[in-house]
Amino acid sequence: MTHDARHEAATATALVAGAKSGDPRAFDALVRRYRKRIFACALHLSGSESDADDITQDVFLRAYGTLSQFEGRSEFFTWVYRLTVNRALDARRARARRSESSIEEDDPRLERAVLVDSGGDPRRAAELRQTYARVLQALDALPAEMRATVVLVALQGLSNGEAAVVQKCSRGTIAWRMHEARNRLAVAMEPTRITPKRAGISSHLEELLVGAGLPGIVYES
Repeated sequence: MTHDARHEAATATALVAGAKSGDPRAFDALVRRYRKRIFACALHLSGSESDADDITQDVFLRAYGTLSQFEGRSEFFTWVYRLTVNRALDARRARARRSESSIEEDDPRLERAVLVDSGGDPRRAAELRQTYARVLQALDALPAEMRATVVLVALQGLSNGEAAVVQKCSRGTIAWRMHEARNRLAVAMEPTRITPKRAGISSHLEELLVGAGLPGIVYES
């Protein structure tokens, strides 16, 4: 574990202890610390901004209500990520049962990606919108647990070990899912292999989708 990771874990542990002791400011600090990341995770897995807002609010309400049950065997953020993944996948399945399209022209993931990478150029925005729509369709076509792994590792920057804790599986399973996802996404993007300029994308994601053009998305909420 790096120095930054140790510092992050120690800070979260102290805030959890404060919240358990009845300090509301401590839990508010936890929410401020992780809200954007939780919203981003929920958005990519649910595909709906309104669902992501609801999921984020619900996750922190549930975390607050069950904080006394949190024993600290894992990091706080992996605990809330697990709540987020489960809620987001449930929301996605509910939308599928209602036969709602997962990729629409105003898909918030698509619009955020184009906004980041187009640089305000309308022609480039139109080109990127087509490419990114294909990428998101390919991502959404992955099996649910595999898609969640890609979002956690490639888009959220979790280690294989952290993702394994969140998804309650082995590191080997996470590694296999990432390998298989890389292959499936590369095939889905054939024969066009466009590598747009990407902003702030992790090295994990670059490795995952070389030539596939998965968008770098900046999340605000």
